[in-house]
Amino acid sequence: MSPSLRQMRALVALAKTGSFTLAADYLHVTQSALSGLIKELESVLGLRVVERSTRKVQLSDLGRELYPLFEKMIVDLDGAMAGIAQRKALKTGLVRIAAPQMMSCTLLPEVIAAYRELHPEVQLRLVDCPVENVSGRVFSGEVDLGIGPERDATAEISAQVLFEMPFVLVFPELHPLQHKERVTWADLKDYPFISLQGQFTERLLRDMHGALRDLSLNPYNEVTFMTTALAMVSAGLGVTVCLPYAEAMVKLYKLQMRALHEPDLTRRFFVYTRTGRSLSPAAESFIAFLFQFVETHEWNLSDERTRAVAGTGAEQKLAGLL
Repeated sequence: MSPSLRQMRALVALAKTGSFTLAADYLHVTQSALSGLIKELESVLGLRVVERSTRKVQLSDLGRELYPLFEKMIVDLDGAMAGIAQRKALKTGLVRIAAPQMMSCTLLPEVIAAYRELHPEVQLRLVDCPVENVSGRVFSGEVDLGIGPERDATAEISAQVLFEMPFVLVFPELHPLQHKERVTWADLKDYPFISLQGQFTERLLRDMHGALRDLSLNPYNEVTFMTTALAMVSAGLGVTVCLPYAEAMVKLYKLQMRALHEPDLTRRFFVYTRTGRSLSPAAESFIAFLFQFVETHEWNLSDERTRAVAGTGAEQKLAGLL
């Protein structure tokens, strides 16, 4: 049988004050309760820890030996519990987030900045990476959560739908498609199409063929990052498609955005976490904030609102895009 924490605190308080009365006040207990704790401790140890033969309370040899050990254990435990309380109160903590490159340079910095205004003590670390690496970094434990488009499900990774938004066409100013009242996927076949490598194009083509089997769209060039595709479009090398959350980067390259129809294709994004792994209070708080942030934004854009961003009114902020 080992001494209890209350018994250890009683001995430490008695050693510091040298008085049963003062020690009882220090621990906010009665003097009889304190005396009982010391007796319990001596019963557990089988030896005295306090000498009661003198008027002044003195520790026995064993008591003097145990005092620094008990004090260190209590200080360490109280420090750990205070740290846990700080984390629960979001006064500290670290959240590591993995996201694709385009989302990492558009949507997420805004979310992180808004969250830090509420919880400035919480550290947020953003890991930008290829979209195919997001779930892998979650699985390895390198990050607490990942954000990315739909990928093949695995038992090790949990996925929550964050949002769903439509694909939009991106093209340079004075492009022939600018004057069409309604742009369809079939209109893209007459222009070089710049796409992303890997599952982005594979899933896009699969969705297109599933909705309209006779529609053919062969990429003119496949690149790794959306910023590369936007730069190529800006140079007049073709057109591309992206999602509305990238609007800030599209405007940076002085490009235009239009909704795409026939078919109306959308893409869902998820929050990925490791199955069976508990999240820290800070990570749970950030995920909840992220969902609330997204709910305040209207991603499904009408033709008119999309054109307002893309056309001559590009200087006007489109509420809800970012």
